[in-house]
Amino acid sequence: MKELCHRNIKRVKRLPAIVRGDAIDKYWPTADGRLVEYDIDEVVYDEESAYQNIKILHSKQFGNILILSGDVNLAESDLAYTQAIMGSGKEDYKDKEVLILGGGDGGILYEIVKLKPKMVTMVEIDQMVIDGCRKYMRKTCGDVLDNLKGECYQVLIEDCIPVLKRYAKEERMFDYVINDLTAVPISTSPEEDSTWEFLRMILDLSMKVLKPDGKYFTQGNCVNLTEALTLYEEQLGRLYCPVAFSKEVVCVPSYMELWVFYTIWKKRTDV
Repeated sequence: MKELCHRNIKRVKRLPAIVRGDAIDKYWPTADGRLVEYDIDEVVYDEESAYQNIKILHSKQFGNILILSGDVNLAESDLAYTQAIMGSGKEDYKDKEVLILGGGDGGILYEIVKLKPKMVTMVEIDQMVIDGCRKYMRKTCGDVLDNLKGECYQVLIEDCIPVLKRYAKEERMFDYVINDLTAVPISTSPEEDSTWEFLRMILDLSMKVLKPDGKYFTQGNCVNLTEALTLYEEQLGRLYCPVAFSKEVVCVPSYMELWVFYTIWKKRTDV
């Protein structure tokens, strides 16, 4: 190359070739738009549900990875994600009422059931996610997805919005609400993006079913997406009740990027 370019090249660096048209897709984007090549060696599960494309791919490093509509959700290596969205070991779930929104991989449910809660209700819209994870993500979910009801948990195959509205009307309250539905959207125009409206609706409804001293846990997004994260925090000031929040940055192995998690609670108001 130096000879061909008349010695104008000052430095040469060898990079792996991008393999196009392979039977197994190894390339997946990070949340902040970088291309990552995973060590995928097998397509374990690939189905199209009424809601999304569901893939479970095997990685030599991370085990089986759940990918929903092109978004890396969770790998068997990612206990750090589950622990972070549960409060990083700082919470006492014994005899508590817990509501999980989403969580179809079963990881959160599996870890909370170990902590002897009074009752956990998980609301997941997509039965096919549960079916795939029950069979191929057992290092994550254990046996909790084998049955939709257990001694201290129940799984509802429903849209969480009407469920939250029903619980709010019934004045049913929870000690913890864990939102494992969706990451903070990358869009920086919340007034033009229905995803922001959806997130605000989830937050408002969740606050209505959260006990005064309860906590709401959710994932945020990649730590590099500072503008989107700031906009999310601004949405917290637009809820029907005043809230406070804290955040934690965690390294989730299969994401290959640092991830932000939020803890949100109702502010006490003096009467």
